[in-house]
Amino acid sequence: MVKPRLLILSDLFGGESPQWIKYYTKVLESKFDIQYYDVLKLGEIDTSNCNEKSIHNQFLNTGIDKAVQNLLNLEREKVAVLGFSIGGTIAWKASLKGLNVSQLIAVSSTRLRFETEIPNCEIKLYFGEKDLNMPDLQWFLDLKILNQIIEKQDHQLYFEEKNAIAICDAILQILD
Repeated sequence: MVKPRLLILSDLFGGESPQWIKYYTKVLESKFDIQYYDVLKLGEIDTSNCNEKSIHNQFLNTGIDKAVQNLLNLEREKVAVLGFSIGGTIAWKASLKGLNVSQLIAVSSTRLRFETEIPNCEIKLYFGEKDLNMPDLQWFLDLKILNQIIEKQDHQLYFEEKNAIAICDAILQILD
């Protein structure tokens, strides 16, 4: 049997294979054909000045749009997507522009609070209770989107193995 394809899109800091990504891949690789994307590369971000503000500004100026276009050029088949922070926002925007997404799972994708159009796929969003930039309750109600708030966690909740395991369990339940 052919495994469904799962794209994993990194957070703002990207990297070839950040340690925390392994929490997800080791659980999900049994059920999915996984393709990991470093969003810094997708967005053609200049990392010579590796300061967070500079990277963030590059994404806001042209990086998100470049990442969306590059993802659309790379992926033609139906996929599920797990995106972290800005990676979830890139996946959302790519699915609105034609990326064939069956499920979109975004973790700590706070920039989604500015979105008013929803992709035509199953969506599940995760945010930390202490993440000050998550969308407000009205946004979730207006867009009729499923979300899970993880208690006592902040924006980088996805770095913790226990949260990764809970998110992966929920993803695997969707398949069963």
